[in-house]
Parts: sequence; C-alpha cells; structure tokens
Amino acid sequence: MTFLAGLLAPVLMLFHLVGPVPPDLGLSNGGLRNCPTTAHCTSQTWESSNPMAELSRLSELVQESPRTVVVDQTETYLHAEASSAFFGFVDDLELFADRDNSQIQARSESRLGDSDLGVNAARLEALRSGLEG
Repeated sequence: MTFLAGLLAPVLMLFHLVGPVPPDLGLSNGGLRNCPTTAHCTSQTWESSNPMAELSRLSELVQESPRTVVVDQTETYLHAEASSAFFGFVDDLELFADRDNSQIQARSESRLGDSDLGVNAARLEALRSGLEG
C-alpha cells in the first residue's frame, strides 16, 4: 500500500490546481465585494449582536477545517484558502465583522472553473451552523 501511495502522490500533485490569488480580495466600500456570479461564488450576511466575538469563533472554526489555511487576519477581517481533497482546487474564504451594522459578511469563491458544485455555499452553511452550535 505504501508503495502504491508513493507512486500516486507525485501524479496527484500534478493536479494541484491553485490559480492566481484574486487581486480584489479584502474590503471595498466598507465591506466584502459582491460575487461576480453565483456559479462559483457564494456570499452571505449574518446578523450579529457581537460581530467581533463571532469573528473570533469563526476564525477558530476555519483553523479547524481540513485543508484550510488562514492567509491574512486582522481584528475585523479574515482571509483563508481552502483546497479540495483530490485535485487541490483552491477557494478563497473571506469573513468581515461589520461592527457598524452588527453583521458578519461571509464570502467564498473558487479561483478556477465555471462551477463549484455547491462547495462554497456548503462551506458558509457549515460555518454558520458551527457559530450557532
């Protein structure tokens, strides 16, 4: 089994499909940017009585997520990269604690492809569920 894994690992690494980091990540006009299309991007806004505390909890959930790495984090913003298990497709996850409007803005977008097969929406729902649970 180890021999087979040793042969397959280099082949699978060839399929690690990262894609370029989107240049427009981050905050713009007081919030996260809108999704260009819903085929490979999902965004949600959640009401929050304490956005800062909830962003802190969401940060913990993101760091516990498999194949997910936090790339940038400030007091009010988080950017993480999540990769798929098999081909290594990379998605960008952004979270913003909007204190002025008592909200959490969440956005997840695939870097490559025309469809994410619902992965980004499922990621945001899992984070929301983890926040409530």
